[in-house]
Amino acid sequence: MQKKIIAFIGVVVLLFAGLFFVIEYKNNETVENSGNPYGDKQLEQSTIDQLDDPNYGNQILPDELSETIESGEPVTVYFYSPECVYCQNTTPYLVPLAEDNNVDMKKMNVLEFSDQMAQYGIESTPTLVHYKDGEEQGRIVGQRPEGEFQQFFDQYVVAE
Repeated sequence: MQKKIIAFIGVVVLLFAGLFFVIEYKNNETVENSGNPYGDKQLEQSTIDQLDDPNYGNQILPDELSETIESGEPVTVYFYSPECVYCQNTTPYLVPLAEDNNVDMKKMNVLEFSDQMAQYGIESTPTLVHYKDGEEQGRIVGQRPEGEFQQFFDQYVVAE
């Protein structure tokens, strides 16, 4: 009887170990084959799950964002977290809206770069900010109706 219990426990341990390695292999394949914009950074699972989603392309990394703002070049940045329910609801209509308005909306994943929240005064997600001449020109915070994002684009981005 004791040998059966030991064998059963051994089989369960092997199954969990096998499952762990399969998931790790799948995640590594996804990261390597998706054009990972994060470089060699260890990514959270929720970020890995979004790598192939076209709504989360056009990522901007912290150094690039800082350089762009400092240069005075206009840039519109969508600060989001893959784990934020409000971001998950907003992104599917905000990204196509930006594209329809020819807005090159950059995306900053604050789950991966949480230190950027304080630097840019981001208190919650989603947050959309437009910078020009090195200064913040406008900001919209939270899940909003599509029309409010359109007004934001009209006021701060399209009019430029």
